Parts: sequence; C-alpha cells; structure tokens
Amino acid sequence: MSTANPQPLWQPDPQRIAQARITRFQSWAAEHHQAPADGGYPALHRWSVDHLDTFWKAVTEYFDVRFSTPYARVLGDRTMPGAEWFPGARLNYAEHALRAAATRADEPALLYVDETHEPRSVTWAELRRQVGSLAAGLRALGVRPGDRVSGYLPNIPQAVAALLATAAVGAVWTSCAPDFGARSVLDRFQQVEPVVLFTVDGYRYGGKEHDRREIVAELRRELPTLRAVVHIPLLGTPAPEGALDWSALTSADTEPDFEQVPFDHPLWVLYSSGTTGLPKAIVQSQGGILVEHLKQLGLHCDLGPEDRFFWYTSTGWMMWNFLVSGLLTGTTIVLYDGSPGYPDTGAQWGIAERTGATLFGTSAAYVMACRKAGVHPSRDHDLSRVKCVATTGSPLPPDGFRWLHDEFAASGADLWIASVSGGTDVCSCFAGAVPTLPVYTGELQAPGLGTDLQAWDPAGNPVIDEVGELVVTNPMPSMPIRFWNDPDGSRYHDSYFDTYPGVWRHGDWITVTSRGSVIIHGRSDSTLNRQGVRMGSADIYEVVERLPEIKESLVIGIEQPDGGYWMPLFVHLAPGAVLDDALLNRIKQAIREQLSPRHVPDEVIEVPGVPHTLTGKRIEVPVKRLLQGTPLEKAVNPGSIDNLDLLSYFEDLARKRA
Repeated sequence: MSTANPQPLWQPDPQRIAQARITRFQSWAAEHHQAPADGGYPALHRWSVDHLDTFWKAVTEYFDVRFSTPYARVLGDRTMPGAEWFPGARLNYAEHALRAAATRADEPALLYVDETHEPRSVTWAELRRQVGSLAAGLRALGVRPGDRVSGYLPNIPQAVAALLATAAVGAVWTSCAPDFGARSVLDRFQQVEPVVLFTVDGYRYGGKEHDRREIVAELRRELPTLRAVVHIPLLGTPAPEGALDWSALTSADTEPDFEQVPFDHPLWVLYSSGTTGLPKAIVQSQGGILVEHLKQLGLHCDLGPEDRFFWYTSTGWMMWNFLVSGLLTGTTIVLYDGSPGYPDTGAQWGIAERTGATLFGTSAAYVMACRKAGVHPSRDHDLSRVKCVATTGSPLPPDGFRWLHDEFAASGADLWIASVSGGTDVCSCFAGAVPTLPVYTGELQAPGLGTDLQAWDPAGNPVIDEVGELVVTNPMPSMPIRFWNDPDGSRYHDSYFDTYPGVWRHGDWITVTSRGSVIIHGRSDSTLNRQGVRMGSADIYEVVERLPEIKESLVIGIEQPDGGYWMPLFVHLAPGAVLDDALLNRIKQAIREQLSPRHVPDEVIEVPGVPHTLTGKRIEVPVKRLLQGTPLEKAVNPGSIDNLDLLSYFEDLARKRA
C-alpha cells in the first residue's frame, strides 16, 4: 500500500483547531507541566510518551479527578505486565460518571431509542436517583466490594444504571447481550461466579420479539453463586418465581453512596471473542478506565456537556462500556436497542438525526453496507449537528472514507471522519481520532496520547512506511490488571508479552507512516504471506467487496505440508449473483491490479455465508485451523460463533480436500 504524500481528504479549519479541547489541554499543560506549546499534536504526543508520569498527572488535574486519598506517585513499577498506576490513591468511577447531575439535573443524561425510533430521555437527576436506590438495594442483598454483578441485558437505560450502581458499591460488573445463547453466556459468567444477575424477559430485534425466559431459567440453574436475580420486564411479563422486580429496587429516593476503592480495584470484566477456547476474562480497573476514558473521550473525541454521543453497540461489546463512559465528560449518551438496519439500511442515520447526535459511531461494515445500498445520509436526514462520524470493528476501507466525505460534502457539511482501532483488551483506542489533524483516505489519524505505538519487524526493530507488528512499548492505565482465574499471570503474559518481552504485541499488522498516521492491515495471525510478501486480509476484503456481486468474503492463507501455500477466497454472493467465469475473472483482475499479482487467490469458492464472532468480526484463524484438519470442537469454541452451521461447511471442505 503506498504511503507517498497524497492530499488529505479533510483538514480541520483554524476555528475547529482553536476550539478543540485537545488544543486547550495542550496550552494548559504547557503552562502547568512544561508540555510543548508549539508543534501541535505531534509535539504533544511525543511529550506524552517521553514524560508518561507527568502526562497522566496532567490528565487527572485537567479533568479534576477526585482522589479521596492522594497517590504516592503516578507510576510505581512500570514494567509490563504489572505496571502499577497511582499507588495509594482511592476514588470511584461512578461518582465521576454522575458528577454532571450537580449542575445539569434536569438535562438528559441518556437518550434511549428502540425500533419505534422515538427517543426517551432519562435526566441526570433521575439517573443519579436510580443509581442511589439500586446501590442501596445491592448492599442490602449483601453485595460487597469485589463481588461480581452480571447483566444479561440489551442496550437499555437499566443496563447503564446497573453498571453504575455496581461500581458505586465497589463490585465488579460484567455483561452479555441477550442475543447470546445460554452456552456463550455461561462460558463467560461461570468463570467469574456472579452473585447477582440483572436480566430481561426478552428483546426486540428486526421488528420481532425474542422471548429469553427459558435461557434465563437455564442461567439461574447453572450459576450456583447467584444470591439474587433482578427481572426487567422489557416484553411486559411478570417476574419469575424468586426473582426481584426492577421497579422495587429503584423506587427509593436515595443519595448514592460511592465506595472509595483503590485505583487498581476491578471495575468490570470484559471477554475476548473466545473463538478458540474459553473467552479470556479481562479485568480492568476503576482508576485505569476512568483516566483512559477521560483522555480518549474528552480529548480525542472532543466530547463535552453540549455533545450527544451515539455509538451503535450491544452490551456484549467493549464499545458499550466506552459509550457509557461518555457520562464522564458530562455528555448525553444515546442508547439504541435494536437492529442497525431496521426498518431499512439507513436507519442509524435517522436515529442520529432524531437525537441530535454530534459524534456518531458505527462499524466500518455498516458504512460499507450503506454505500452498497445507495443510502444518502446527509441528503435524506438533517445531520447538521454531526461533527464526527467514527468507525471501528474493522478497518474502514478507502472507499468508505470517500463515500462518507462525498455524501456529507454534497450538503455542505464539514465532516471529520475518525477511523479508530483498539481492543477489548484495553477498552480503548491505540490509534484514531485527533480533532486537530488532517484525515488521509484509508488511514487512522495518529496514535493516542500516552500510547507509544510502533510497528516492529520480527527482530523487534521499529519500521516506518513498512508493515510491522502493532506494539505498545509503554504501559497504558486501562491495560488489564489481570485475567480472571489466571493466578500466576501466565495466560495474560502469553497473550501479549511472549513475542517481545516487556512489550505489548497486539496481533495486528500495521504501517506507521512518515506522516505519523497509522494504517491497519488486519490480524497478524491470519496474515497472507506469499513468497515473502505479507498482506493483511483487510486489504483483500476492501478490493473484493467493492464488486456489487460480493456481499462478504473471507480469505485464508494455509501453509501446506509439502512447503506449498494454498490461498482460497470464500465469497458470499449478493442475492441474484452467480459465480460464473466473468465474475471470477473480475475478482482476480481486481486483486491483481489493485493489490498484487502474488495475492490472487488459488481458488474462489462460493459459500452460504461468512462466520463471525458474536461481536461481528469475521473469524479467520478458526477457519484456517479447520482447513488444516483440526476437528471442529478443537478449532473453535462453538458458543462464540454467530452461525455454527457455516463452520460445518468448512469442515466438510477440509475432509473432501484431504
């Protein structure tokens, strides 16, 4: 991929740069902490990684983090894994998330939208009252700091209140979306042994009601540590026997009591996709998430009290936790519960219009689906309040950048496009949004503040304008404090630190350009390496899925026992399309001309669909293992896949080839 000097797709105007919170932070940090006053973002970033302690101290001061007991120093031991942040400090995440209630009691903290598309608001005062009542209720049930509280919930206001009440008492939150089946939920929750389960009776998706009462009954049977189940009647059914009703726990007018916990006290448990075994149970801390999200949302996403923050997500994805943290910056957050494409592909743009969203976040896949379906967001909706469209989940292809830019430019809008990349592992972004930098097509603007992101070759040397492994060479506060049930830390160490000792290796191929921007090429463990030329799968998908006949694709590179290399491309065709010689030739020609002749697939094979994780990522490595002859039960954790039948197809194919 060329990293020559193209023209930027977008440049922030001087007024936007002057008004950006990151500009104000830089001036303040220059005055108080000797940060560089000049040189813009690159100089600020360099300072933030060279003076890590000072930078994070500045973040806590700038955002007025309330330490109820002071810290001894910013960073104790800084080795990875095991870096110790703000030792001695005590605080509470939920206390910071509800601070805006003091000054903006009657303004909306939450705007909730379901498939009727009519927003309903929950004010700051009401959210704070619910959290106070619920926290008191949890304490009455015997929930103590460190206990786990679980939610089998869609993206509804009750889920936000339950998370904040859990954090207020110092307990540990964990959640799954109700489209997860019982096995998937138990693979996650059984690891952490929750004492309380918040659950709905069902959910609505795509215009249909989905009753989950039988699954809830199974969860209750299979989670012996539960002391209480709280029923939220989303479909209007009565509480099952022995369950508490949500309304009974949230009716009191109780001021929240915020347990002051150590900085590294667990806040929540997130889960890796778990495609090849039990999902990793990733524990992140109250203080680490608080300061990382203040930085990411308050500086990089440029969010404040006048903003409305909408990201399409579910409670089973780290972006939901990230969205809830919008409350830390006093921002109104928009919760949407339903299908992203109901009643039509462009539905999310309608929600952005109705809620007055200023930052609209979605997946790269949704942007590309809108492009393919001929959706015209800015023509058909009043999106004049949207100042940023952000995407994650997978790299946004160059066509997606151009489509978004052109669609908004046609109505005279000055749209900042932020493609971001991070991970569940840090519940944040390694690289992405910077409101003061230009946007180049197909590129993430820059690494985040305090994040020493580099691309390394196999020998551990940093490379510029070349593909390398994504590494982070200094600790970030939101890195996991540990994995659950990993007493000696070996599973945590092996996940990130076994390739380059003391350095976080994330498992993505990236290019850091000489302009300081970042290009993501896909997972490094499913890299396509033909005759020594490495390419990420995302590069192939971008080219192939431009063809209108291709709904989705999956490319796998397999080392053969005889030293050869087999690279099939699997295609899921759009309705009515046929994989004839003409389409085959167009696929091969597109890859040959736009990428590399070496990466033309050996075979193009039509498949009934492409399998994904429950959070929507294509699964490449398990399919590769199946095609190498690994039995299905060893190649993949069935509870982590959206459609297991699709994997049987690949298992059959491996058998036939053998």
